[in-house]
This record gives sequence, structure tokens and C-alpha cells, in this order.
Amino acid sequence: MPDTQISTLIRSRLTETPDFPSPGILFRDLSGLFADGAALRAVADELIEGFGPIDAVVGVEARGFVLGAAAAVAGGLGMLAVRKAGKLPGEVLAESYELEYGTATLEVHPDSLPRGARVVIVDDVLATGGTLTATLRLMERAGWEVAGIAVVIELSSEFDGRGVLAASTDAPVKALVSF
Repeated sequence: MPDTQISTLIRSRLTETPDFPSPGILFRDLSGLFADGAALRAVADELIEGFGPIDAVVGVEARGFVLGAAAAVAGGLGMLAVRKAGKLPGEVLAESYELEYGTATLEVHPDSLPRGARVVIVDDVLATGGTLTATLRLMERAGWEVAGIAVVIELSSEFDGRGVLAASTDAPVKALVSF
């Protein structure tokens, strides 16, 4: 699907809620997109398109799970979940990162994929780049090759998440729509 068509599709299924979760924030909600099977399939296909052969899709908690699973099924691939701290049993790799109000930690099972596996990291939004940079570091520490990073929405006018990611990786970053 051409970029303008996918962007139009996403925008038509997106709802915006001002002052949520706090004053001054404009929350862009993809629930309408998730509820539309044809739209979700089109977005899932587009998220992994163009990254060459890949072995798995990595979905970042929480909306990245929905998108990652849909993209994995569409591509006939497996899906690996990157979870918030304390959600995975057994041996995990953990990576902490800064938030505007503190720190957070993400975890992954390092034995989920063989070393050298090629993955695409999928999430809903690229804003500051902190979550995706932490995920990228987890992938590298596990010995997996990041073929690319794909998001539905990039908040490029408000943040420089793409620049933050570029400082950490040469992997291409794809956003289906930018604000």
C-alpha cells in the first residue's frame, strides 16, 4: 500500500483525546485501528515490509504486542515480547532507561531466538526514543541482529526520537504516519 494510503487509513481510524493522561498531552489512540481487521492487516503488512528476510518480530509492551503479533502472523513469523520488569519468569536480560518522570526497565528471555536471528522491533509510537533504544540494546545483548524498527506513529514535531535512535543504531527506522 502506498505511503499516502496507509497514512490516510491510520488517520481515519485514530482518535485524539486532549489532556490525557495529563494536562497538555494529546493522546493518539489506535483502538479503532485495532478493531478494524482489514486496517490492522494493512498496517501489520506495512510494518515489516522492506526489511529483507527476518526471523521474528519483536513487540514492545504493551500496544507493540498487538502490532507485533499481527505483523508476525501476516509474515508467517514468530513474535517475541519485550516486557516490563518483573513480568517474565526465569533468566532475563534487563535494560533500564530514563523517563521524563523516573526510570523504567524492560526485559526479554535471551534464549527465545538463536544468536544471529534477524528481528524487526515494532511499537505503536516513537516519541523520545527511550523505550525503543532500550529494546535495541536488549536485542544486541541477546546477540540478535536488528533489521529495522517500525512504528505506526512518530511524534517528530514534538520529540527527536529518531535522532536518539540514530545515535544507537544504523538500522532503518520506519514510521507509517508522523505528527
